[in-house]
Amino acid sequence: MKEELKSMDKNHVWTLVQPSSNAKPIGCKWVYKTKKDSKGQIERLKARLVAKGFTEREGFEYTETFSPVSSKDSFRIIMALTAHFNLEVHQMDVRTAFLNGDLHEEIFM
Repeated sequence: MKEELKSMDKNHVWTLVQPSSNAKPIGCKWVYKTKKDSKGQIERLKARLVAKGFTEREGFEYTETFSPVSSKDSFRIIMALTAHFNLEVHQMDVRTAFLNGDLHEEIFM
């Protein structure tokens, strides 16, 4: 949890304020996960703070959603292009990743 909070503070992902009188804050919760290596040994413990977005109502609190994800087909195409053009693929682990999007709404959590 400390690492997650430190990362959020470093990346300035939130500001502590009093919500406006007409705002309905979104709840949040901590999600914990144990990462294990190939032998089943605990590699590290992870914690993530997530918003309870399921409490929002379409048309009232939001109008559209978008979640960038990759599909198996996209992965296969990338691997095929890599093999065809004799390229190299490198794997990396990102401890904390933040999507950069411009919000035009105020969101309170």
